Amino acid sequence: MPVWSGFLTPVLEVLMDEQVWRKRDLHSAVEDHVGLTTEQRAEKLPSGQRRADNRIGWALSGLYRAKLVDRPARATFVITDAGRSLLAEHPDGITEKILKTLPEYQDYAPARTASSSNITPDPYVVAREENDPLEQIEGGVGRLHAEVAADLLDRLRCQAPEFLEQSVLDVLVAMGYGGTEGRAARIGGSGDGGVDGVIDQDPLGLERIYVQAKRYAADNTVGRPEIQAFVGALHGVGAARGVFITTSSFTSGAREYAQNIGTRVILIDGQRLADLMIRYGVAVQTRQTFTVVEVDEDYFE
Repeated sequence: MPVWSGFLTPVLEVLMDEQVWRKRDLHSAVEDHVGLTTEQRAEKLPSGQRRADNRIGWALSGLYRAKLVDRPARATFVITDAGRSLLAEHPDGITEKILKTLPEYQDYAPARTASSSNITPDPYVVAREENDPLEQIEGGVGRLHAEVAADLLDRLRCQAPEFLEQSVLDVLVAMGYGGTEGRAARIGGSGDGGVDGVIDQDPLGLERIYVQAKRYAADNTVGRPEIQAFVGALHGVGAARGVFITTSSFTSGAREYAQNIGTRVILIDGQRLADLMIRYGVAVQTRQTFTVVEVDEDYFE
């Protein structure tokens, strides 16, 4: 059976009919196009998922990330103009190496830094033989989480501003803020005074944290003026601390300003927001749990 990247070209070739394909039908058509045998179609991973479904799913994920296919509705796919053009440019087939050269593919998941994430910094590096099995597992989990993080940001940017405002409050409640009752209120909208939400910091509600959420495209950074405006809004409600969250990133000037003012303002960029959503289970669900064991030395003593 082809590796996941071996399905990149077959998927695009099936989608060349320019029809909107449902995911299940597309998988079957790709398997027919590749000529998988009955035995290959029946192969399963230890999790119980069909191996073909897993590899075609990875191919679709990579193609979507590179904007070579689009999802007009849930669980449906269609080829884009870019997909048709790339297929024509590479009649011998599209490889993972070609995919990684595309700016759209590179821009989909911003580069991580050790200070902003506890996930493997370079999750797209294929596990090498010299890595021990545990390192390979951790690398695989890092890659999966990086794909999910990128998808979360893409979806958040496509939602209404009100959706993001509620999502960031959900994250803060999941992190333990909101007191014993998890109290958080969205107050965004016209006349919000530059504050989108408020959440209790302690069980009694004696201290409150005010939140600003900005749904920005990846290339639309938040600068110092926006942070200054937020600080002014905090002073307007008599608050001493706040959290500014964006789906993009902050300029160095914005970060420097936030660090040097008396008002405590925490800046959370899009990558950190996605990481927090994954860590605290907001808008994600557990797909599978693995248990890694080692010999109990005490048993043999």
